[in-house]
Parts: sequence; C-alpha cells; structure tokens
Amino acid sequence: MKNKVLYENSQKCVDDVIDKVGKKIILGIPLGLGKPNNFVNQLYEKVKNNPELDLQILTALTLEKPIPESEIENRLMGPILERLFGDFPDLEYLIDLRKNRLPSNVTITEFYTKAGSFLKQPHVQHNYISSNYTHVCRDIINAGINVAGQLIAKKDFGNKTLYSASCNADTTLELGRRMRQEQEKGRKIAIVGQVNDNLPFMYGDAVVEQDNFDFILDNPEYNFKLFGSPRQPVSTADYLIGLYAGTLIKDGGTLQIGIGALGDALVYNLIQRHEKNDVYRSVLNRFNIDEEYGSLINSIGGTDSFDKGLYGSTEMFVEGFLHLYKRGIIKRRVYDNYKIQKLLNEDKISEKITPSSFVSMLDNGLINKKLSDKDFDLLQKYGVFKEELKFEDGYIINGLKTIKADFTNEDNISKVVDNCLSDHLKHGVILHGSFFIGSSDFYEDLRNFPEDEARLINMTGVDYVNQLYGSEELKRVQRKDARFINTGMKATLSGAIVSDGLDNGLVVSGVGGQYNFVTMAHALEDGRSIIMIKSTRTKDAKVISNILFNYGHITIPRHLRDIVVTEYGIADLYGRSDKQIIASLLNITDSRFQKKLLKKAKKAKKIEPDYKIPDRFRSNYPQKLEEKIDSYKKGSYKKDGLFPIFPFGCDLTKEELIIAGSLKQFKHNMKAKKISYKHLKTAYKEVPSQAGLYLERLKLDTPCSIKEKIMQKIVVYALLSGGKI
Repeated sequence: MKNKVLYENSQKCVDDVIDKVGKKIILGIPLGLGKPNNFVNQLYEKVKNNPELDLQILTALTLEKPIPESEIENRLMGPILERLFGDFPDLEYLIDLRKNRLPSNVTITEFYTKAGSFLKQPHVQHNYISSNYTHVCRDIINAGINVAGQLIAKKDFGNKTLYSASCNADTTLELGRRMRQEQEKGRKIAIVGQVNDNLPFMYGDAVVEQDNFDFILDNPEYNFKLFGSPRQPVSTADYLIGLYAGTLIKDGGTLQIGIGALGDALVYNLIQRHEKNDVYRSVLNRFNIDEEYGSLINSIGGTDSFDKGLYGSTEMFVEGFLHLYKRGIIKRRVYDNYKIQKLLNEDKISEKITPSSFVSMLDNGLINKKLSDKDFDLLQKYGVFKEELKFEDGYIINGLKTIKADFTNEDNISKVVDNCLSDHLKHGVILHGSFFIGSSDFYEDLRNFPEDEARLINMTGVDYVNQLYGSEELKRVQRKDARFINTGMKATLSGAIVSDGLDNGLVVSGVGGQYNFVTMAHALEDGRSIIMIKSTRTKDAKVISNILFNYGHITIPRHLRDIVVTEYGIADLYGRSDKQIIASLLNITDSRFQKKLLKKAKKAKKIEPDYKIPDRFRSNYPQKLEEKIDSYKKGSYKKDGLFPIFPFGCDLTKEELIIAGSLKQFKHNMKAKKISYKHLKTAYKEVPSQAGLYLERLKLDTPCSIKEKIMQKIVVYALLSGGKI
C-alpha cells in the first residue's frame, strides 16, 4: 500500500469510509457509466447486513443488463449478454429493488431513469427527485451528501500519476468543490475514486490529482468490462426525422444531440450530406423538403457539405460525435479566450498563424502594441509565438536575437513576423462534453486515441456545458449558430413538449438537461432548439398520436416553443401565434389523427372554424413514407444501401437479428390477438430445413422435452409467419 489514500480491498475501503463519515451514509454516484460498482456493492452489502447503518443512494440512470422474459429469450440473449457485458458487475441494490426486497435502511433516489423502466416500481416513483441537471449538484448537497463515489481512469506522466473522471466529470468538479466547502463548515465527507483500467483516460477539466480524493480503490481485480450500451435499430420514421433535423444545422455552427435511434439517424444524415451530397439532395427532393422548408433551411441551416465543420457542446458525448469527427464534420475548434474566439468567428484571423493574423491581433486589441508579460504569455500559450522564445524587460529573445516588443514601430512587427511566429493556434477543442456512454467499440476507440487527438475533447461539468452562466461572454462566442437537438415523447397543439413523465404523475425518465438546452437556445441570439418526436406510438397493438391537443404534464412549457420535427416535416413555432402553432403542428401530424385534433382546436376557438389542413399534408401515413423511401425513379434507396437498420454496426449476428425480429413480431401479434397458440398446431407438418440454423443457435434443433418442443414450434411459426424461412 503506497499511502493511506490508496486501497486494494473494497471491504477495508468501505469500513474506513464509514469510520470517517458515520453510520448515516448519503452516497452520491454519477449518472450512467461512472458508478464505482465494486465499492457500491460492498457498501450496500455492509448496510444490508447491519440495521444500525442507514444508506441513501442519490444517482441517475442506473445501468442494468437486459433481463430475458422467457426461456426462449434467455436462450437467445445469453450469448449476446456475455459478449456485450462480460464481467460487468450488477449493482446489488438494483437487483433487490427489482425484486422488491430492498432493506428498510436503504433508500434509492434517482434524478433520471432509463426510459419507462421503473413505471411500476413504487420505491423509485416515491423517491424520484425532478431536477434540471444543472441543479442536481445543489440538490445533492442540500440532501446532505457525505460520500461521493466515482469510477476513474489513471495515467502515469513521468514520475507523476494523474487521474481522470473520464465519463463523468461532475464528481471531481462542481460537486467536489461544493463538498469541500461543506467539509470546511464541519460536515464529515469522503470522496472515493475506483480505478478501472478499461475506462478511457479523457482530458480537459476531467484530469485531477490524487489529493482530490480521500480514498482511491485500485486493484486489477476491479477492472471490469464497461457497460456496452446495445445499439438500437433505426426505422424509416427515425431516418426521416433525422433528415429533416439535419437540414437545420448550419456549417460552422454548434451541435448538441442525445443518445438513441433518433440521434443515430441524425448523424447518419449529416454524414450523407457531407460525403454523398448528390444522393442526399435527391432524397431531399424526393420528400419535397427544399420546396416546403427552403426558406427556413436557408435562414438557419443548410444542405451543403461541411466546409468549416461543427463544434460539439453537449451534455452527453454520444458515439455519433465520434463518427462525425472521423468523417471530418466535427472539426471546428474553439478556444478558451474570448478575444481569440471572437476574431476567429469574424474571420479576422484563422487557426493558421500568418503575418496578417498577427497584425489583426494587434489592430483588434488582443494584445497591447507595447507588449506586456501577460501579452507574451498569451501569445505563447495559444501558439502564436514559438515555444522557445523568452521575454525579458520588454524584449523578445529568440536565441541570440532580441526584438524590442514595441509594435508602434513597423520594423519591430516585421522582425517578429520573420522570427517569432509559429504555425497554428494551440489548445483548441472540438467538443465539450459532460458524460458519455456507448458501445464497446466506442470505448475502444477512445482508449486508442492518440493523445493529441484525445486532448481535442474537453470533458467538463454540466455547469459549463448546459448553461451560459459563468464565462457567459466566452460561451456565447464559442456556441455560435447552436442547434440543441433533443428528443421528446409528445407535443401539444399549444407547442408544449412532454419528455419525462405521464399525466398521472408517473415518471418515465427525467428532465435531464433538456430544459437547460431549450432555455439556452432562446438566450443565444443565433441559437435554436429542435425537438424530435415520432408522430405516433403503439401501445397494446393500438396506434396513438404523440401530437395531442393538451396533456396533463409538460417538460417544456409553451412559451419556450421553438422547432418540432416529426417524420412528416418541420414545425417552426418560434414566436408564432396560437393558430399558427396549431396549423404547423397539424401539418406534421399523422393523418389518422388530424381531423379529430383540428375539431378540438376549432371547438376551443383556437383556429378559424373554416380552416382546412392543406392537401399536401393530408397524406401523412407511414406506408406513404415507406413507398417513397423504398422506390424512386432509379430504384430503391434501401436496396442501394441507404438507410440501413443499423447504420453504425450491430451487436447481433445476422441469425440473431432474424430470430429477435421474428419473436418480437410474434409477441406483438399475440397481444393483438391476431394469432393464438392454436395456430401452432396446424402451422406446419414438419420442421422446415431452413429453420435448422436458427434452432441450432437456440439449442432447440433436437428438443428433449415437451417444453422444448413447444418452444421449437413457437420459433418455427415466428420464422414462417415473418417470411424469414
């Protein structure tokens, strides 16, 4: 053991933490990937077996492996789960929570949950705290947090070891600062880091020294496989939403997106726009997008490839940003100096250092004409001046040459231009992010990043990314032409957005940072908020509209309305009147629900009694979209390789995809009562030979029991009815 901060044993670490803070432990652990599972499990086990202790866990988005619902699903998912999650340790408190056996001395409080996963869990619904992510730190402090736990990476730099908060920087930034303030007031606190060598070492504000932690648990036995988030299939509706939203992004601007199929669809379309612009434009023409929304697109977005590129300022650093970086789209660098950034925005300087750039810096007041120590340090820090230069008593020293740093004299400027300028600006970043989660491939890419590329990503706190407060002047020039793109569940005809809960009070997920980004879009002169919503959803085999007249719960109020996108188009609600909002949203509503919604609007006297939805918007049906995307003059977009179900790779084999899809459709048909188990008896006389590969994968090729024979029948019927064999 090197010193009292470092621990190899989780039990000893937990015991010492309890000795320090006392028997009432209020533990804060990060959203998603950053949870120190081994430490948390050891602490939970200790409390569970000791009624004298009391534990409250404050967290968000607790990750868990998918749980098979049947024996067939278990046979399918077993090998998949092993590939995706390996030795990832389940959180024991979550297992007990799911089984309703959480001890009375343990409380779990979530700020954000996996969408829909706890709708029927009373403990989570009772103890949920609704909060913007920028307020979570405050709320955790007010709740009395005395222990913070964090998964961390480490890296040796010569004789010094540094640590990185990597996927969640908040614990070591704002929360850590606030906890130390509480410590000064007398609160006993402990900040715990658990090292995992599989965690990518991320740079920027996430990098800290050992003394930021009171306890560091570091043992190779705890280097578990990171939770690999399964990739989601992308549907036609997803792709079209991403297609519409992608036209609203301006080259040279700023991008924020979230995780999931809609985010992947957006990224895919941006790549098409950049790399296959002729094909991209043909799709736009196929859906009359330029014709219908050309004015809006020309005003705030674009359809050309990305010359200047985009900068990412995003709460969640999703895998899509890495794809955009690799394809040369995320490439606009920003700098943590207001004057430099403003000059770049105004094209008065470029990242390449030229004589004219240096003169422009002088003329525009970046530095004084009589150079000071501070001016020299700034020029050297950002790569304007060469690293080897020195500054003494008003002179720039370059080896044996000295140049008077008085730039009221043109000769001195010429000498500096000839002897002192470097090649490019330094310390720019292409993305500010607060946390990340993705596939195993994503983590592998981040681990293998060369250091100079890894430093282009600054992992920082949500207090920096999610709001303008603090360094507002700088953030405004960095986040030019910002497009904050988020996902909603429903929209009302007044322009309000529902994203986190139901009208009966049940929590579906959480507010997260959505409200922050919407308000920030309104606060930025050239910013826009874009909410992506699927026009319908299916519940118990019944299709329901996600565009509603009103709803008993909202996440984003109507006065913060901006742009809403569905698979049927774009509704620009910015500054619009109520009747304009209603008309715009009806245009992008599924046509099966337009008539009823319009009738309600007329009854409420919110639109003219003789108003009619334009004919061109009255054929909003999913089959029409499929027809357009499946066939066009030259053939089929999908047959030509466009719009694949998994645009960025799939975690399942071809056979597993077919089995999973067939069983999903079978289950849907059973719920819809389109089939019954009686159909299985007469579906086929003998097992088709084409089913052999799929049955072998499920170990049902030679059933040995009545149960296995029934499962075999279900699988074969599902494959037959789905047209897969």
